[in-house]
Amino acid sequence: MRVKALALRILKQMRRDKRTLGLMLFAPLLVLTMVFFLLDSSETNVGIAVVNAPQSYVDSLYENNAFPLRCSEAEARAALEKEEVTAIVEMKSGRLFVLMDGSNSTKAKIAISAIELSKKALSTVRTDQITEIEYVYGYEDLSLFDNMGAAFVGILVFFFVFLIAGIAFLQERTTGTLEKLLSTPIRRWEIVLGYTLGYGVVTVLQSMIISLYVIYSLDVMMVGSLALVLLVTLLTAIAALTLGILLSTAANNEFQMIQFVPVVIVPQIFLSGLFELSPAWDAVGHIAPLYYVADALNEVMIKGSGIAEIRLDLLVITGCCVLFMCLNTLLLKKYRRI
Repeated sequence: MRVKALALRILKQMRRDKRTLGLMLFAPLLVLTMVFFLLDSSETNVGIAVVNAPQSYVDSLYENNAFPLRCSEAEARAALEKEEVTAIVEMKSGRLFVLMDGSNSTKAKIAISAIELSKKALSTVRTDQITEIEYVYGYEDLSLFDNMGAAFVGILVFFFVFLIAGIAFLQERTTGTLEKLLSTPIRRWEIVLGYTLGYGVVTVLQSMIISLYVIYSLDVMMVGSLALVLLVTLLTAIAALTLGILLSTAANNEFQMIQFVPVVIVPQIFLSGLFELSPAWDAVGHIAPLYYVADALNEVMIKGSGIAEIRLDLLVITGCCVLFMCLNTLLLKKYRRI
């Protein structure tokens, strides 16, 4: 009887907590539906810029699951920089020379396969002759971890800071500490800035540990500036920190804070660029902060880009930090009792 009474009490509590019940029942369906649509519409479009080759070779590339584009050498270089093509093919003295973007190992392998198979359409090139391939970004046989490791650095920093900061601020509110603080003459923006700086010290340390461990212990590919990587991860941590504090205002306990993970974090991971998505879903990803975090880290760690190439990513991430801090300042109004 006591077991039955306890079970009934728990069921009644859950029935009163409609949000918890709804998330338990429908959050998995939301995630599964998103995975279905994202992966079902995924595309691996491999563009190949052809500078100098017979039309028969261009037609053969198309037949071998590539999308050839005839252009000048300057246009081909620009397309490679903008990631519109994966490789540049040029025929010189009866031999194929290729410039390859190896930052995406999946696309690079498809491009190499198409280039090699299409050699059969060239009567002036021996099929057994080795194609000269130069990697502009990445390298041959880039591992899956090298391919995704940069993005995972940002994802891990964002996930843990979001969760820990949200729960910590929630405890400040539920224990009455925040209400007592608001009863003093301190201004709301000072509270938000103070919490951000306080938690920010720990997030700086966490970001440094994760970045250095992945780069030096796990030996993930790193060709850019370590300082830029640390800058991106620091901004990522601040964005996650301010977002965690913001969403903690909608939670009444730690369990409810964790419930935001499948709704806020998981969709951003799918949209961050880890997967090859259709143009429509890729456009949706531009509203997610993690998209810009992953893009900036990939540019620095895999392509060796400088601050000029990632300035848009840095501006968006910084803008998210400022926006979340402003919203936090406004929401503190409802907690001021005096």
